[in-house]
Amino acid sequence: MAILKSYGACLRESSFQFPRSHRIDNYKRRNVKWRSPQAAIIPDFHLPMRSFEVKNRTSAEDIKALRLITAIKTPYLPDGRFDLEAYDGLVNMQIENGAEGVIVGGTTGEGQLMSWDEHIMLIGHTVNCFGGSVKVIGNTGSNSTREAIHATEQGFAVGMHAALHINPYYGKTSLEGLVSHFNSVLPMGPTIIYNVPSRTGQDIPPRVVNTVAQSPSLAGIKECVGNDRIEQYTGNGIVVWSGNDDQCHDARWSHGATGVISVTSNLVPGLMHELMFNGKNASLNAKLLPLIQWLFEEPNPIGLNTALAQLGVVRPVFRLPYVPLPLEKRVIFVQLVNEIGRENFVGEKDVQVLDDNDFILVGRY
Repeated sequence: MAILKSYGACLRESSFQFPRSHRIDNYKRRNVKWRSPQAAIIPDFHLPMRSFEVKNRTSAEDIKALRLITAIKTPYLPDGRFDLEAYDGLVNMQIENGAEGVIVGGTTGEGQLMSWDEHIMLIGHTVNCFGGSVKVIGNTGSNSTREAIHATEQGFAVGMHAALHINPYYGKTSLEGLVSHFNSVLPMGPTIIYNVPSRTGQDIPPRVVNTVAQSPSLAGIKECVGNDRIEQYTGNGIVVWSGNDDQCHDARWSHGATGVISVTSNLVPGLMHELMFNGKNASLNAKLLPLIQWLFEEPNPIGLNTALAQLGVVRPVFRLPYVPLPLEKRVIFVQLVNEIGRENFVGEKDVQVLDDNDFILVGRY
């Protein structure tokens, strides 16, 4: 009992005592001028997700100079998660072969199959690992303006150099709506607008492009309508990248395009670099056309995913709804590799046909 009494006394003595209230103290407190916390008045302090400041100071002019941009593939582990080791290998091979930029999480990279958390993580990972060697352009576009704004804020917050924005698809809007949509994201940093009516169901016409081109943040247009449209823009001083690998040689050397945003460069980055940098080369272009045609016989990225698995640089894992090309198409790819030269393709393993049972299809990941 003595111990308990002593413990109780100790508690009473150490108890926190609230100060007594005094009317005069309350009066003084009400009349003291409030001062903001120091952090709130530091010059140029910004909440990271609400800042229009370009975090890495990349300018639209830096992006306009890029000639070979690869829409990089996203590889997977057998359970459907990102295979970052294989991804890093792919990006490294692009850098070593002269690619100047990568599109992260685009259609080719299957951004449409990612959660936004995955999407932003992959952009940040690419910046942290390779941002000093290649320009990282994050696909943060959406058919929802709210989502596009938020994803673009996050993308620039993790350090991407530029954003890629598509026009709202499926739930299409008016031309005035397109202008408002793009103007909602352009102030955040360098932006490439992507026009691919075959996927969105709506063309972005010159009237819209000419309007948003007044923004200093517009780096240029990825244009898939064709070379006549490209020449229309380049004649007015607007930077354009061809979005069609089969037309990019002529777009670059005959219609004023700055370069290409390429799928084929995932496989043969050195040859695509040569096509964009070394002047007209009709023979090289003709040599690559059968490969390009093979890649796009089915909707992209089905052909690319199949080819990279056959080359042994990624695991043969597909996130559904994508499935590999059939056996006869895989046999043709082996022939194409042998004709063009295995040394021109990424990776070091021998190209294989692969059996149907070698492929893993993942529906939940």
